[in-house]
Amino acid sequence: MDKLIERFIHYLAVERGLSQNTLESYQRDLIAYTEFLKHSGVADINQTRRANIIAYLAQLQKLGRATSTISRNLASTRAFYNFLLRDGLIDGDPTSNLESPKIEKRLPQVLSVKDVEALLDSPDLTTGTGIRDKAMLELLYASGIRVTELVSLNVEDINLNMGFLKCYGKGAKERIIPLGAIALKMLNEYLNRSRNKLVRDPSEVSLFVNHHGQRLTRQGFWKIIKKYAKAANIKKEITPHTLRHSFATHLLENGADLRSVQEMLGHADISTTQIYTHITKSRLKEVYAKTHPRA
Repeated sequence: MDKLIERFIHYLAVERGLSQNTLESYQRDLIAYTEFLKHSGVADINQTRRANIIAYLAQLQKLGRATSTISRNLASTRAFYNFLLRDGLIDGDPTSNLESPKIEKRLPQVLSVKDVEALLDSPDLTTGTGIRDKAMLELLYASGIRVTELVSLNVEDINLNMGFLKCYGKGAKERIIPLGAIALKMLNEYLNRSRNKLVRDPSEVSLFVNHHGQRLTRQGFWKIIKKYAKAANIKKEITPHTLRHSFATHLLENGADLRSVQEMLGHADISTTQIYTHITKSRLKEVYAKTHPRA
């Protein structure tokens, strides 16, 4: 089974062009699933029955896994069996007609404009890392790109003269995103005053680097944003995607059209972007309830 998983992951990487994070997610799900099969006495993937998969999903539920996690595990397993069936490695697909559990859509956490400003003003601009951090935070809020896209940027992906950045999202799809004056100013500051002090190898192409002079990781950025959220006294739970969610919501609240926001976020389906309209509606109701004399 391990070799089949490796073959499947290779297929996803080479033929589907999925990101490293997505590949790792598939791999984790399938390793956990096949371990369950082995403990259940199923040694051959061809011996799997629908009942085995239902039992696995039930175990995940018993362990208290979120509905979204269970649904993702089923999606990973279904994709795996589809691949095996397509390549003639199994006789039938035991996941066929299995329904995914319904996921309750939770609205993403969004910061107020005041909280965003406090967060963006937290870095110490007298230090090289402070300038770097300010540039990263301003860039995230200005563009709405994912954290993975942020840390994957190279110097050549930023065009300061034309005022845009180029990034590669899910499925290696390229998109061009305009940047505001403040983000451009901080990027210029970082490139001219800070990055050359952090980089040790002149051939390093990464835009944002850590104190070792190497590409900053998602985990590294996660620690950075948590530090500044604490410094800004932000009480809401903050995640690496919080600025992305805030970017989209604030654009819509200020009159941006949904299609433009979809394009900037890199959503393949506009229904994904529409969740932000629910946030703005919720906020309108909140404002109405607080301010209308007969609310």
